[in-house]
Amino acid sequence: MSHTYCYGVHSCDEDNKGDEGLVDCASMSYQTYITDAVVVGSYHSNTADKSYLLFTQRAGMLYATARSVREERSKQRYALQDFSHITVTLVKGKAGWRIGSVEADENFYADAASRLARGSIVRLTKTLRRYVQGEVIDEDLYRTYVESLSLLATECEARTAYERCAEVQLLSHLGYVASDAVLAPLLSTALHDLSPAVVGAHEATLEDLYRGAQAVSHLER
Repeated sequence: MSHTYCYGVHSCDEDNKGDEGLVDCASMSYQTYITDAVVVGSYHSNTADKSYLLFTQRAGMLYATARSVREERSKQRYALQDFSHITVTLVKGKAGWRIGSVEADENFYADAASRLARGSIVRLTKTLRRYVQGEVIDEDLYRTYVESLSLLATECEARTAYERCAEVQLLSHLGYVASDAVLAPLLSTALHDLSPAVVGAHEATLEDLYRGAQAVSHLER
């Protein structure tokens, strides 16, 4: 019999735990995950609830609803601001994903060093939302996105080149950019490990790769 293993299901009995501390939830009607995530969008409803677009480490890109979060007394509303880097408990039921507990680690936009840095955060996130669809788990892509946000939120040299490199790295993960022996180190190395001189020297190439990815995907910026 196949089993579904869920992260952080507190209502399960301790005896149901499998390997690596995961909980066997085969007999349950819902799944619960505790995962790292970034809030990449939010949408109001006609109630006190609010829907959030989350890019998560363990469940991909998904919409989740937070109940009564628009009420003044809600403690979650401050943690669930756009561009917040959070640890969140997600419950998946018949009606979709629901947000349980949430803890904010940082907010890349609010903590950004300057207006230029905030612009970089917004543009990289727009690129992510445009090209990433559905609950496809890709922890390498998630790590690349978060590490790129961390660097772009600072006062960095060669900002334009770094920003384009971050976008091309995301697109490379998604299969829109063909790499070669020369470009492979640039596309696979964490942004903070690349010097401004190296990134700046490849700025024109990065621009060409980005435009090529747009053409392949038929999506415009």
